[in-house]
Amino acid sequence: MGLKEKTAIVTGGAQGIGKAIAMRLARDGADIGILDLQNDQADKTAEEIKKTGVRALAFQCDVTDYEKVKEAVTKVRQEYGSIDILINNAGIDVGRVFVDTDEALWDRIINVNYRSFLIASHVCIPIMIEQKSGNIVSLGSDAGRIGNPGEVLYCGTKAAIMASSKAMAKELARYNIRVNCVSPGPVHTELWDKLHEGEKGAKITEAVTRAIPMRRLGEPEDVADVVAFFVSNDSRYLTGQVLSIDGGLTMIS
Repeated sequence: MGLKEKTAIVTGGAQGIGKAIAMRLARDGADIGILDLQNDQADKTAEEIKKTGVRALAFQCDVTDYEKVKEAVTKVRQEYGSIDILINNAGIDVGRVFVDTDEALWDRIINVNYRSFLIASHVCIPIMIEQKSGNIVSLGSDAGRIGNPGEVLYCGTKAAIMASSKAMAKELARYNIRVNCVSPGPVHTELWDKLHEGEKGAKITEAVTRAIPMRRLGEPEDVADVVAFFVSNDSRYLTGQVLSIDGGLTMIS
């Protein structure tokens, strides 16, 4: 969709949905900076991206650490000249009923999911304001729109991302910075497989698939294609939006 000479930061871009997004934006012409704790996998993804004909840098980066994120973003900007796109993708989930959680788990999920969104946005926004242009797309979740048992913390952090993105969109529109969210439903990733192991997990997957009108789980590329639309000029008059990508599961208006 025409992202040549644009630079995109993708948090959690080493694998899963983040990798699919990074690869799709690269195919559209963007240079990519990946921030991820998984150093080896991030390097492999960066090498794959380079084969598409664009530039890519990978950083082993704890996205909950403000200074490390700032250092990585600064290096990407120095190398490529701008920060045009920020994809807040990094996130984790632990399936557990709320009364069986503890403060350590609260802190972990809030930090990785919501704090990383705040940090990366806070680091990149001043650059975008200076440039008088930018695009931020963050990963919400349909879980944060409708609520899922066993995911109280995850739902809360995703709802926070989507609400904060709408507020950011109102603050930043004057600077020609657009802020939107994609809200995936069930997507077949490494995280999905980890949360749905064994016979019980297989039954849950089967039941969820039956409940989806399109009769399949989403794939990372389904999300990546919508993200590509949001950061392209084709969506130039869209900001503050949350779009579900769920095969019709929720049909939230």
